[in-house]
Amino acid sequence: MSHYQTAARDRVPLGQKAAYGTGTFVLNLLPSSLAIFAFFLITGFGVDPVLAGLLTGLPRIFDALTDPIMGFITDNTKSRWGRRRPYIVIGAILSGCFFALLWQLNPDWSQDYTFWYFLLFSLAFTIGNTMYATPFVGLGYEITSDYNERTRLMAFSQFMGQIAWMIVPWFWVLIADPDLFSTQAEGVQTLSLYVAGGCILAGLIPGLFCKGIDSEKIENRAEISFRTIWQNLKGVVANIIQTFQNAAFVKLCAATFLVFNGFQLVSSFSYFIIVFHMFDGDYGAAGTWPAWFATMSAVMTALFVIPIVNWMSGKWGKRNAFIISTILSIFGYGLKWFGFNPENPWLVFMPIPLMSFGIGGLFTLMLSMTADVCDLDELKNGMPRKEGTFGAIYWLMVKLGMALAMILGGVVLKFVGFDAGLATQTADTMTKLRIADIVIPASTAFFAILVMRSYDLTEQTAHDIKAELVKRRGDI
Repeated sequence: MSHYQTAARDRVPLGQKAAYGTGTFVLNLLPSSLAIFAFFLITGFGVDPVLAGLLTGLPRIFDALTDPIMGFITDNTKSRWGRRRPYIVIGAILSGCFFALLWQLNPDWSQDYTFWYFLLFSLAFTIGNTMYATPFVGLGYEITSDYNERTRLMAFSQFMGQIAWMIVPWFWVLIADPDLFSTQAEGVQTLSLYVAGGCILAGLIPGLFCKGIDSEKIENRAEISFRTIWQNLKGVVANIIQTFQNAAFVKLCAATFLVFNGFQLVSSFSYFIIVFHMFDGDYGAAGTWPAWFATMSAVMTALFVIPIVNWMSGKWGKRNAFIISTILSIFGYGLKWFGFNPENPWLVFMPIPLMSFGIGGLFTLMLSMTADVCDLDELKNGMPRKEGTFGAIYWLMVKLGMALAMILGGVVLKFVGFDAGLATQTADTMTKLRIADIVIPASTAFFAILVMRSYDLTEQTAHDIKAELVKRRGDI
């Protein structure tokens, strides 16, 4: 049980939690929609599979460069509106506009024209999304300085973020419905406009209504200008080095890389197992079962898992809550063997309550722990505080891992003998695929537990660090 009561001034009002949660909804909706729409580059717009792979991979490399730079910029910004909020507002508008333009492709365009159009707008979207996401994540780390209130804030925001995952799986169904859209291309073009509009409106809310640290009290900030670009680039590198010298932060990154990307690597396998194992390759019979599986996972995470994880964190601490959640997810992965049952399709939902503890516990706790790490960094390295940089590096690890997971996912499918061109798959192939679907995420989750066993930033330690920081520079 927590030894410290959250002071009234450290509590985040419900309205601000909801405002920040609205931003988390956008943070989830844009990349998840992008991943689904990218599938239709081949089937809806006739892009060559090799070019489609380049179009999804190249922007990720560019993203890896922009995230740390944006983190440095937002950490050192001087503005009457704070270090984060101006970028969040501008980034929300740019992200939505470029996302909409990105998907106004025409199937009649040439391959070359389509390639360059999509690539250039992908890079523009990446810049806009980085301007939004990096300051937004940094803002979340600084909204409150209380150890437990940080978890409550992240739990609330992750709850709202799960709404995106309840919606997005149905895009597959909507785009392919001939009663709604005459072609897949039309479906993507139209839905992208709705996604973009919703993201602009929702994305503005945290920039307008959330409050972070009083930036006037942030010292030692670098000057951000064209004249100081070289010095700023050296500052970016120095900040990156400092983040990786923080042992607690490295453990958070490593555990996240293992849990999330083990899950991500097999994320498409459930769709194939439902279609080819449970319904013997009959897409019509499989119908909306894959969409319901994904939606119910998000519903269970939001309504069941996140509140329990939040409670466990307050009772036993963040590290122990993570370890318990991850162990429960391993049991959930094991239940998939019995849940994907051709004789009783309803059993497909059986593993979801335990399995959802993996991702639900991961981001609720890891984001809260990263905020604690930012205090530790200020204690060791002084100001300026680097929430933006830590957030950028953390999510950079996630994004790079996702790219690796996409590559390895295809390798695993090939290894087990899966052939998407066949109407049915062999029993041996499906058995191997089902084993991989369980063993891979369960194994990476187990190794994440080993990593986090030595994580030692406890509530008492966080409280002591906070007291020392307030003694040094006052309460900000």
